[in-house]
Amino acid sequence: MRKTAVYRDDLFLQHQPGYDHPESPERLQVIFAELDREQVGGHFLYPGFDPASLDIIGLNHSKTLLRRVAETSGRDHDFLDGDTRTSADSYDAACLAVGALIDGISRIEQGEIDNAFCLVRPPGHHAEYDQSMGFCLFNNVAIAARWARKELAMKRIMIIDWDLHHGNGTQHSFYESDQVLYLSTHQYPYYPGTGALLETGSGAGDGYTVNVPLAGGQGDMEFARIYNELVCPLVRDYKPELILVSCGFDIYDGDPLGAMRVTADGFAWMTRKLVEVAGEVCDGKLLITLEGGYNLTGMRDGALAVLAELCGEKIDCGHPVNLSAENAAALAASGIECSPLDQAMQIAKNYWQL
Repeated sequence: MRKTAVYRDDLFLQHQPGYDHPESPERLQVIFAELDREQVGGHFLYPGFDPASLDIIGLNHSKTLLRRVAETSGRDHDFLDGDTRTSADSYDAACLAVGALIDGISRIEQGEIDNAFCLVRPPGHHAEYDQSMGFCLFNNVAIAARWARKELAMKRIMIIDWDLHHGNGTQHSFYESDQVLYLSTHQYPYYPGTGALLETGSGAGDGYTVNVPLAGGQGDMEFARIYNELVCPLVRDYKPELILVSCGFDIYDGDPLGAMRVTADGFAWMTRKLVEVAGEVCDGKLLITLEGGYNLTGMRDGALAVLAELCGEKIDCGHPVNLSAENAAALAASGIECSPLDQAMQIAKNYWQL
């Protein structure tokens, strides 16, 4: 059994974009309800953690953005863009979300825990240097990567983004850097419109952005092949010191905002492969943070499938979250047609040994 930390706090439920907004507190409540059951929650550790300071958040964002988001504190309603609404406690929740990732990385580096899942709101990967957008206030994963570079002197960090939507803010944060390798699978063309095949980075960062734009309809077998043939070989070649994952459950089969067909088995397989390859290259240093996902069953089952693979134990929850040996064998052997993967691999082979 691995020491897996779960980062949760009721403050994340107090971010209230509005009753009709898809990024609702219920997304976390269905997961928290499962973790409150001893046969589920007893597998994990629950560290205490503090909000990130403005100095830390400012590693990735402008002072103008920090002021603008801080202005929303205490206001019942505000709009940072057409989709990104806030409530009185949203600013505090956003600072605490960043703090969860910072604390998780610190404890992983110190050997207190093996890996972590940050169950946070608001999400982050769309937030740009000077603009909150796409339900995201601050870019949690990008800030965490910058902090790890600055405070832990890490020179190679990999961010893997399996959210339905491309992480434009994360890509732009490191587009010219060779110290962070960003890989995204996403529905394309779709919001936010970035993430084309030929967006590969520039300057010193040329080749350090890898995009796999998918038309929609891809499920467990396609994602298994992407992880078997591209993601894990790329991790082995790059040899990051830390792997961060932007985890969106909006690729779930039945999510109202997407057209992917991933099930709990698919989420389990992707996590299993990342746990394995992290063990090979960076002593298992793996932190996953929540991004999107708007089907409550998908949120619940996806999160439990990820957690079961992180800790390495079966979870007896009455839901289909444990990957069977038969299904694992099928996913390991997946050779299903996926032309976007073939195209992405041809481009990546210009930079990496795959």
